[in-house]
Amino acid sequence: MERTAARLLQLVPKQKAAKILELFQPGSFVILKNQPNDLPPFLLISCKGGRCLVRQQTWGQYIHWEVEHERLKSA
Repeated sequence: MERTAARLLQLVPKQKAAKILELFQPGSFVILKNQPNDLPPFLLISCKGGRCLVRQQTWGQYIHWEVEHERLKSA
């Protein structure tokens, strides 16, 4: 039985491992990786296909900005 499990379990070399991205929930607050301290966090609207829609609360409901998922982190 150990042989069967060993065949199914394969180690992936470090350079071939996929990037692990942080999971963001819509409605949560995020910041850019290089965001200045005096800029408030962004409200996350949605994420799809490596792109996230964010907005500032003062921008209004219909104005948003599309940002790469990799550029964001939790506030």
